[in-house]
Amino acid sequence: MALSRFPITRKWPARFPDRIQLYSLPTPNGVKVSIMLEETGLPYEPHLVRFDTKDQLSPEFLSLSPNNKIPAILDPNGPDGKPLALFESGAILIYLADKSKQLMPLDAAGRYETIQWVMFQMGGIGPMFGQVGFFHKFAGKDYEDKRPRDRYIAESKRLLGVLNQRLAERAWIMGDVYTIADIASFPWINNLIGFYGAGDLVGIADFPHVTRALQAFLARPAVVKGLNIPERPKAD
Repeated sequence: MALSRFPITRKWPARFPDRIQLYSLPTPNGVKVSIMLEETGLPYEPHLVRFDTKDQLSPEFLSLSPNNKIPAILDPNGPDGKPLALFESGAILIYLADKSKQLMPLDAAGRYETIQWVMFQMGGIGPMFGQVGFFHKFAGKDYEDKRPRDRYIAESKRLLGVLNQRLAERAWIMGDVYTIADIASFPWINNLIGFYGAGDLVGIADFPHVTRALQAFLARPAVVKGLNIPERPKAD
């Protein structure tokens, strides 16, 4: 089945149709997948999905990602050699780990424990940190009632505490080995401190094991590169 039969390729034509096609934007969820692709060395072609022009609501994008969220991928060489389309960053991380046989423990127990921490990010860190960003940096900052903001701050602190305890005697979430659990969580922590400017708000200094691991994460060459893929359009 040629990639040209997928409607999304009409809006974002594939120059390299034999590579994984990445449809994304460098947000915390988006860069999970670009970092993963850089870490594994899997060949891919990135396509920028622009929110300012509502690309995510276009029929072509919705044909691949019906929840109108980035990232999404189209792998021309999926299971059984057939193309595979996927959305949801956690699912994509697991798929790419399986495909590359990298960044996921090979034993069954380690595999499920790693997936558990990916789910921890998907269900907790992402949604809660995102709400802190809304109430601290974006429109929500103008709300007079600060109780919603404070609720999300408190929950974000709790989640950081869970992760800090986990990292107290480990280099990475799963121990000495860097995995997709780290790729899932640290872009969000980096965004909370940097883009949202909420480090002081959540008391990030109280979580030294988290900040130590974050710095190790940000020093990885694949992370440095992946944080800016797809490249945002230059300002006029």
